[in-house]
Amino acid sequence: MIRDDAEALRTAAQLAEEFRPGASGRDARRELPRAELDRLTATGLLAVTVPAAHGGADVSATTLAEVFRLLASADASLAQIPQSHFAYVNVLRQQGSPEQQAFFFAEVLGGRRFGNAQSEAGTKHLQDIRTRLSTAEDGSYLLTGVKNYSTGALFADWIPVLARAEDDLLHVAYVPADAPGLTVTDDWDGMGQRTTASGTVELADVVVPAAHVVPHHLTFTGPQLHGAIAQLLHTAIDAGIAAGALAEAVEFVTTRSRPWFESGYDTAAEDPLLIQRFGELDLRRRAADALLATAARAVDAARAGLDDDSAAEASIAVAAAKAYAGSAALEIADALFEVSGTRAALDSLNLHRHWRDARTHTLHDPARWKIQHIGRYVLNGTRPPRHGLL
Repeated sequence: MIRDDAEALRTAAQLAEEFRPGASGRDARRELPRAELDRLTATGLLAVTVPAAHGGADVSATTLAEVFRLLASADASLAQIPQSHFAYVNVLRQQGSPEQQAFFFAEVLGGRRFGNAQSEAGTKHLQDIRTRLSTAEDGSYLLTGVKNYSTGALFADWIPVLARAEDDLLHVAYVPADAPGLTVTDDWDGMGQRTTASGTVELADVVVPAAHVVPHHLTFTGPQLHGAIAQLLHTAIDAGIAAGALAEAVEFVTTRSRPWFESGYDTAAEDPLLIQRFGELDLRRRAADALLATAARAVDAARAGLDDDSAAEASIAVAAAKAYAGSAALEIADALFEVSGTRAALDSLNLHRHWRDARTHTLHDPARWKIQHIGRYVLNGTRPPRHGLL
């Protein structure tokens, strides 16, 4: 059990150092990180947002963001896997009944993992959810549909499924991974974040007790931080990728790169042009980290006094951090080759995993729409919408 924020940060830093040496090999071989995820779970880190009233550490958003940044700096795939776990712990915090909270928080404290069955492919748009919850005669539900990009489902004990009931309102059904009629297929073949197993979940008349269904639509009827918290963790992953790529560039240039013959220096690290570029890249990395920390503090402030204004401030702060961190991760991961030279392009070194991870992860939702909402807020005072992606 992790008891407080400081212990959570120490644990995340230790795990990052443990996971970093094997990250490249796992990616190259597409070796799923089951042992590493079990190690992470065993530390209690996945239970740190359980409310104190239920026995959890209830860490701040600032701490949780730094936990994810540290893990992603070592292995962006491994950090991605529990992102949905924390998002669906938060759903229970917001809309779970006292009985649901008591049951599921005990599950999380006991080391059970939540996965994700949220997105669907081939629909009109992201929020065109066609998975259905239909009422059975005994008061339970039948769940039918197909989910894609189901990060964490293959490793989960419980799979939260986003579905619409007969009244078309959104609900989350918490389904045990071994439920009859539920199939998880490891068919993820993305170029980046290769070891997240973000495959397909199929649901064929899966029976779900009413006690395991949460009215998620109620989350968006008033001020909410569901989207801000979920996006904050995505931002932390991007910032972590940026930090990991920059650290790898430093290591390569200081130990393996040759100086350009025109520089007149004995080592590449003495080249003033390279020094200039590393300074520029570190500014990007520092700015991404600073915006992440600012956004996390805004979320914590809103949690302490949630209203329309504080929720809007938090969402806009997270949107700004996410838009910036994504571009920083891509630039630094690309510049790794620019500063390192031809040898860095060897496939056997797998340095391109940082760019592949950044490019794949930043496709989750477009930064251009975040910037639109920032502009509307700044210019006209228009609060961002309550759709869960801000």
